[in-house]
Amino acid sequence: MRGVTAVVVMTALTASLSGCGGGDKSKAAPPAPPPPEVGVITATPGRADLTTELPGRLEAFRIAQVRARAAGILQRRLFNEGSDVKAGQPLFEIDAAPYRATLASAQAQLARGEANLMQAQALADRYAPLAKSQAVSQQEALNAQASAQQAKADVAAGKAAVQTAQINLGYATVTAPIAGRIGRALVTEGALVGQGEATPLAIVQQVDKLYVNFTQPANEVMRLRAALAGGQLQRAAGKEAAQVQVVLEDGSVYAHPGRLLFSDLSVDASTGQITLRAELPNPQGQLLPGLYVRVRLAQAEVADGIWLPQQAVSRTAQGDTVLVIGEDGSVTARPVKLGPPRAGQALVLAGLKPGEKVIVDGLQRARAGGKARPVPWAPPGAASAASKA
Repeated sequence: MRGVTAVVVMTALTASLSGCGGGDKSKAAPPAPPPPEVGVITATPGRADLTTELPGRLEAFRIAQVRARAAGILQRRLFNEGSDVKAGQPLFEIDAAPYRATLASAQAQLARGEANLMQAQALADRYAPLAKSQAVSQQEALNAQASAQQAKADVAAGKAAVQTAQINLGYATVTAPIAGRIGRALVTEGALVGQGEATPLAIVQQVDKLYVNFTQPANEVMRLRAALAGGQLQRAAGKEAAQVQVVLEDGSVYAHPGRLLFSDLSVDASTGQITLRAELPNPQGQLLPGLYVRVRLAQAEVADGIWLPQQAVSRTAQGDTVLVIGEDGSVTARPVKLGPPRAGQALVLAGLKPGEKVIVDGLQRARAGGKARPVPWAPPGAASAASKA
């Protein structure tokens, strides 16, 4: 009986162990999930313009104030407000009656002086030979000559008075100092102007071409100069080096490029900015002085720059980085050096090699040191256009 009992116990123990072994096989660990799918683009170097976009403000090419230089009552306005005027075009008329009277008086004084000169000169000419023959005294001849010279001086003064009166009479008609577009009249008919000061009447602005004034941070200028000196960048060649483009408020680019005139030689101590100015054609008068715009300035060229979508670049405490995926699917964080952005794209100046695959879409699923499965990435607009086609 004891032998039978021992056999039964051993059999039960063997069955129990067998059951435990089968249970371990059914609870094996599940397989690892596949690597996440990420959208990538291939780094392709090429020549790129290093373009800076800066805020600017338009200014009239020339501004002239129309002022009353003659005192009197304003009688007529001779222009339409907001119209184009030519240089010398009459704009206002001031009551000229007092100035015509002054001119007539000066002309009368001149005529009297000329008559006195004629008489004095005739007497001096008659006394000259008589003095030689001692028919008259030398003193009488000298007095006649002095009277003739004084009469000549009176005639000269009379001519100057007539010229002054003519100038003042001309001031009664106020003309445009320059060609351009005139604004609203600052005075109305019947106003007393020019009384003690040159009263402003209107403003004329030349707007067929404009100035655009803009500023650039001094530290950006210094970085650009250092990159040029180090050979990382090349100066913009040809005519493009002096051209600027103006971006309007709605994001459209103005059709006529401008010409860079100068860059200031000093830095504004209060703002740390350097002032630049460009000349901009405005043949249709589309742009107006005082308008705020964005100015694109091509300052240098990159021989082997790489354009990436801005979303591919992450900013960390160590600087700008991108995620690069290798042939085996391994993901690596790569620090890069960037240039100025443009239209949602980042310009990589250093840190990437040609042909490397950069992750653009799926950055939240990929991590440095892990694995990922790359697929070609296309901008959303390109994908929708392809589906419609």
